[in-house]
Amino acid sequence: MSSLHADRVVRRLADKVVVDGVTFVLRPGETVGLLGPNGSGKSTLLRLLAGILEPTAGVVTLDGRPLPETGRRATARRIATVEQHAHTQTELTVRDVVSLGRIPHRRAWTPPTAADTRAVAKALTRTGLTDRAEQSWHTLSGGERQRTQIARALAQEPRELLLDEPTNHLDIQHQLDLLDLVASLPVTTVIALHDLNLAAMYCDRLLVLRNGRAVAEGTPAEVLTTTLIEQVYGVRAAVTHDPGHPVIRFLRPAAHDDSPHTERSWDE
Repeated sequence: MSSLHADRVVRRLADKVVVDGVTFVLRPGETVGLLGPNGSGKSTLLRLLAGILEPTAGVVTLDGRPLPETGRRATARRIATVEQHAHTQTELTVRDVVSLGRIPHRRAWTPPTAADTRAVAKALTRTGLTDRAEQSWHTLSGGERQRTQIARALAQEPRELLLDEPTNHLDIQHQLDLLDLVASLPVTTVIALHDLNLAAMYCDRLLVLRNGRAVAEGTPAEVLTTTLIEQVYGVRAAVTHDPGHPVIRFLRPAAHDDSPHTERSWDE
């Protein structure tokens, strides 16, 4: 049974349609990659799925109920989000940041319960941050901050996790470490990514957006074709298949040569 479902959702901003009639069913336990160039509507769709934004038309449902009927607190207990950038001027420790994930489970101004403490400790352990728990947020590296944000989301004890380009600004090792962590989590995940090879490696299914519309959906092998990459991203690519997932190499004309047959390539 599907848990989170977008049914023909539209989101307009002034006279611009940012998300245009997208239907999307999130299946329990899977990792879905959300792909598309800048401005294609990925971040807006994630915010619609999280209930942060309301659709102009269409509906997002959680277990068959529209999100407005489910309520913000109940939605926050089920769906956790990790945005691209997180900043704070407040002096917080890693534990403080992770503890913010317990807010949907607590009444205002009440002290943490034993369940809150256990959830925070479990999230710190899961993300390998136990030894950093008392360290200042401001002293962390970019990869450590991203892991802290994922720990904060896990402390919510969600069943659905939505991540908006969490590998941005991370080096290759930290990108792989972060996606290994995400893939190991016992939750249903939607993750917006720019790197097509990482999406092919870590995602069970892909949804591709262009100009706010869904143009392809399926497994990485079904979706990541040379034709789609050229149509959506405007670049030529060669696609080969390693065991389990496709591998993309991007092609471009050699410098100072206008011939379409002279190319050089590199891995994404």
